Amino acid sequence: MSGSFSPSQITRKPGVTATANGVVAAQHALAAKAGAEVLAAGGDALDAAVAVSFAIGVLEPWMSGPMGGGGMMIWREDEGRAQALNYGMRSSASLDPAHYPLSGAGKASDLFPWEAVVEDRNVIGGSSVAVPGTVAGIAAAHRRYGRMPWKELLAPAIGFASEGMHVDWYAALVIAASARDLAQDADAAALFLDDGQWPKGTGWTALSNIRLDQSRHAATLSHLAEAGAEDFYRGDIAAMLVGDVTAKGGFLTMDDLADYAPDWSDPLVIPFRDGQLFALPGLTAGPTLAHAVGTWTEGYSAEEAVTPKAHLARAAALKAAYKARLDGMGDHESAKAPGCTTHFSIVDRDGNMVAMTQTLLSIFGSRVVSPSTGMLLNNGIMWFDPEPGKPNSLAPGKRCLMNVCPVIGEAPGKRFALGASGGRKIMPAVGQIAGHIIEQGLSMQEAIEAPRIDVSGGDQVVADERLAGPVAEALAAAHPLALAQRMPFPYAFACPAGVLREGNTNSGTTETFSPWGDGVTAD
Repeated sequence: MSGSFSPSQITRKPGVTATANGVVAAQHALAAKAGAEVLAAGGDALDAAVAVSFAIGVLEPWMSGPMGGGGMMIWREDEGRAQALNYGMRSSASLDPAHYPLSGAGKASDLFPWEAVVEDRNVIGGSSVAVPGTVAGIAAAHRRYGRMPWKELLAPAIGFASEGMHVDWYAALVIAASARDLAQDADAAALFLDDGQWPKGTGWTALSNIRLDQSRHAATLSHLAEAGAEDFYRGDIAAMLVGDVTAKGGFLTMDDLADYAPDWSDPLVIPFRDGQLFALPGLTAGPTLAHAVGTWTEGYSAEEAVTPKAHLARAAALKAAYKARLDGMGDHESAKAPGCTTHFSIVDRDGNMVAMTQTLLSIFGSRVVSPSTGMLLNNGIMWFDPEPGKPNSLAPGKRCLMNVCPVIGEAPGKRFALGASGGRKIMPAVGQIAGHIIEQGLSMQEAIEAPRIDVSGGDQVVADERLAGPVAEALAAAHPLALAQRMPFPYAFACPAGVLREGNTNSGTTETFSPWGDGVTAD
């Protein structure tokens, strides 16, 4: 049981299936529809990814957008290979670590925390902003594989921004949860709050049509559509961004933007029973996924995948993998700024796939809006340890360690693209959902809906309450355990989105309880 919530309510999200047509699964249905329309017009999976990336930055602005970073896994059917593209954020070459003195007030949070910094300068405000990479990343992928003009692919996002994001009950809830921090920045308050302090809301009626004024965002996207992605890093948009971040007390220069480049690489190849996963290497959750999967598959057979033994093996492996990550790579999520991200997965009619994750890092990023561009800014500096001499210590010109974990997976007769949002909860979810497909032969819908555990740092294991009984009893005997119900808000587990191809049939879906997310076909 989970407090006051109904234990008998059942929610399903059937997902979609298409034969010889593409599918987009994204955490906003309108963004998924925009991508599916690109596929229907003959676009490549990468063309659809451009449309979805910019559209979802308008429709779900607190999770991601052009001012953030992330990474993607790409599958090219004609080449028969996966490729990794990392477009993570990095600190400015002009950053001064002395600007982030420790406050002496203890830990920033209670879960593998950094020491608190004076005024939370590394978490909130202009000084928490890192060099963004999303535009560079999606542009690099489009240059290599796109078929449709850049300008056409930004058109859906421009339309959504011109109309303004609809503040329905879910948007009102998300804004209200961060209203205190948003009120500290005049530009964020003007966009998301009424009278600078009250969350925009619907009055909880079904017919309200309150919308954000995203006209400045629309103007920036229109300029980007005409001028091309280079303008974001070397042109007018770059100059506006540098001016705004500097005015808000941050570190960002024109050289930082001009010198930014995403990283193409071969993926990590992770054996998984009679299948495999392709994941991002480097400063992502990919190496931690490889550690966890490689360990837990030694603890049980595929035939034991739903037994207490299997769940114990996964919990122990996830704990060990995260301990290695936290000890050797460094990682943190402040209780004051929980990690929030978006993910979408795409398969086109030819079998090309994209698993793309993009993030501002925390929900609403730095809680600062760039007034010249109308966009929320990231708080990538929070990913660094403010203490010197530690793994991932704060320094100028340094890549941020990310929790993103997009994967391309293979099982006999199947291939899938998968990822999730949810900070450190992402990797455990991706590993378990992939396992459901590879070990048990589940569909993407069944795999996402199946109960799972979360072990993402610290001693506690969180288990879906549907695991109550022998599995929960076994976990509780070995670990501090909490049972949690899956619901629209807040998320106890990560929020996945995946597509799967079997033969010429494509399918896809998102987290069942995501009120906005969905799979859409290119019919």
